[in-house]
Formats: sequence, structure tokens, C-alpha cells
Amino acid sequence: MRNPRSVLAFVAATALSPSPLQAAPDSGPPIDYPGFLHLSNEVAMVRAERLIDLAEFRQRAAKSGTLILDTRSAAAFAEGHMAGAINLPFSDFTDSKLRAVIGDSFDREILIYCNNNFSNNIRPIMTKRAPLALNIPTFINLYGYGYRNIYELGAIVDLYDPMVQWVADDRGA
Repeated sequence: MRNPRSVLAFVAATALSPSPLQAAPDSGPPIDYPGFLHLSNEVAMVRAERLIDLAEFRQRAAKSGTLILDTRSAAAFAEGHMAGAINLPFSDFTDSKLRAVIGDSFDREILIYCNNNFSNNIRPIMTKRAPLALNIPTFINLYGYGYRNIYELGAIVDLYDPMVQWVADDRGA
């Protein structure tokens, strides 16, 4: 049988230790996985109500002040993107960079799309695994940074559909 004192010491030590999902204070980078899960759950209902078809996406895009945000890499964006889209790669999201692209209003309407919205699976829109589609973390992060007027293309469309209005930069492939 184990020494009851050592069992109590072990229980006390583990009770005071942070869970593997939380970093101990001052022990590592500021990463909050439980906070991310909480935010993701909060966003789930909002996002479900903000999935729109291509016709509504184009209609909203035509409104003054609406921003189409493409968060794919700069290289993929240069190879092709929706007409009128602005690029800010997801990996570059910070308060200051988002504010520089979106502006000072957290109420500005933002439209997002990603590779998985297109059925073609060709460069520059190669399909990703569905749970890893860029729309998901983009929506969560925009919401987490305080932007609440987000709409996401919720349809799978053909890149060559005239309503898509796909363009490539001169420096694209």
C-alpha cells in the first residue's frame, strides 16, 4: 500500500498544477486553448446564420464600404482571387494589421471565402480538408478580434461561374 502522505502530496501538487490545456502563469507563450474552444463555441451559432449563397455574396459585395477579405497566402491571392478582394494572409492577423486593412469600424461588413468554396480544385484554389478550411479559423479570428459583421460564402461554386468574377494579378502565375 502506498504511503498516505505521499498520495496526499501528489494530489495537492497535481491540483495546483495547470491542466495541459492551459499554460501556467509566466511559464510559456500566451496561448489559451480553453479560451479558443469557448470562442469557437460562441461563434458556431453566429457563423451558421451568416453562411450566404453566391448571389447574396455578390449583392453584399456591391454595397459601398463592404470588404471582401481573402486570407489565403499572398502568392495564392496573386494567382487569382475574387474581383474586389483585399488580401491579408491569415497568418498575419494582428490587431494593427486587421485595423489597417479593415479600418477603424468593427461594424464594417466583411465577406470571406476560401479554397473550399470552389469545386474546381485547381491552382490557386486547391481544396483543403474540410475541417481545416480557411473560412473556419478566419471567421473565428475576425470575431475574436471584435469584428461582428462577417458573412461567409456558404456555397460551393465553379470558378468559371460568371458571378464569381475571378481575377489574377499581373504578377500571378
